Amino acid sequence: MQILLLSPPTISAVKAVVGTTGPPLGLAYLASMVRDEHDVRIVDSLAEDYNYGDVERIIKKYDPDVVGITSTTSMIPDAYAIAKIAKRYNENVKIVMGGPHVTFLPERTFQECPYIDFIVRGEGELTFRELIDSLERDRDPSNILGLSINLRDKVRNNPPRPLIKDIDTIPMPSYDLLPMEKYQANGVRFGTVMTSRGCPFNCAFCSSSLQFGKRWRGHSDSRVIEELKHLHEKYRIREIEFLDDTFTLNKHRAIRIARRIVKEGLDISWSASSRVDTFTEEVAEAMKKSGCHTIYFGIESGSRKTLNFIGKGITPEQSISAVKKAKRHKLRALGSFVIGFPEETKEDIKKTIKFSKKVGVDFAQFTIATPYPGTRLWKYASAKKLILTFDWRKYTTLDPVMKLKNFTSQQITKLLQKAYISFYLRPSFLIKDLISRKGFILRRAIPKAIKMAKSAME
Repeated sequence: MQILLLSPPTISAVKAVVGTTGPPLGLAYLASMVRDEHDVRIVDSLAEDYNYGDVERIIKKYDPDVVGITSTTSMIPDAYAIAKIAKRYNENVKIVMGGPHVTFLPERTFQECPYIDFIVRGEGELTFRELIDSLERDRDPSNILGLSINLRDKVRNNPPRPLIKDIDTIPMPSYDLLPMEKYQANGVRFGTVMTSRGCPFNCAFCSSSLQFGKRWRGHSDSRVIEELKHLHEKYRIREIEFLDDTFTLNKHRAIRIARRIVKEGLDISWSASSRVDTFTEEVAEAMKKSGCHTIYFGIESGSRKTLNFIGKGITPEQSISAVKKAKRHKLRALGSFVIGFPEETKEDIKKTIKFSKKVGVDFAQFTIATPYPGTRLWKYASAKKLILTFDWRKYTTLDPVMKLKNFTSQQITKLLQKAYISFYLRPSFLIKDLISRKGFILRRAIPKAIKMAKSAME
């Protein structure tokens, strides 16, 4: 069979600000599951700057039997458009969708886009491979776990699929099917690696633990090193971003991987995410010695009340302590902060903005609380009728989509602008930016972020 896997053309807030995008690893994993027996092609429309017309030409030329589309919530309208284009060209082509949005809203997805035939829910590798085998042999897919089927007059949601216990059994992503030369920032090629899956925590705004399960599962140290070597040797990649929700969840493993990077003589620099309560001096030291330069902390708020609502399970004091450890070992710290939760007051948000400067991070990312389908925040907002719009394009974390008790949409957007300006336009930060980063933040990132925030108000 001929299988076309694609990420649809869309507008990316990340690419607009930093000028690049990361590879669609999910599609690369799916390709590796079926490419031994089928002809597979991946199209990353965002990296290639493709529009609908470009993708339509590719579909016509390749003439696939199956089109698999991945999509986040804000990209869903674009995914729908591509599904329609594919069906318009060949009404017999099978359209398969996956990703967190459709995992949690299969019925609504089929209703909004009847061109979609199947939805692969949750962890998709085994479900997708079984579906492809079923389609090739013209067999009934009604027993495939983790699959939702559009029966036109109704939806069949097959039982969920158990998580893959040993994720080393999943083949390495098909990097060779991706436009690897397109993934670069400031002229430096970078790669992304996911060394583990699952998250035992239950933050209100995050769907990761629902998509990949609450049981943490990690690749073996050797598998991680093998993938890093592959990227380094075949694609000359020296910059790596680890995409794990919490790279340091298993602290001993994080240290072992860092030490293996040194032992293997891998000349790479890298970044990763950590909870503030899983970051120790020993972890920081090992990460720095192996080439880590930036650690991403989910600090979220300076208000204890808000942290309790999120269910983050951390304190502001733990955040301060973690950032200090990073700085002692000369690691840059990027802090994530979220404002605009339903019960937040002006005082709560003031605390978060003030805390973003007090905690000591080098960079801050501010977003507006967004109720993504499947999350606890989605259920909370749905139950209390707080959702303002189902225009999925607005689910960017920069557009207000929830009714708030103490703010209008315009007010919360202005507070987002204020947070960025307050953090980045401090004299101490601007001097550091001009000296060490040649004014990159001042010249490029901040103006674009503020421009996007303003457009959200219009």
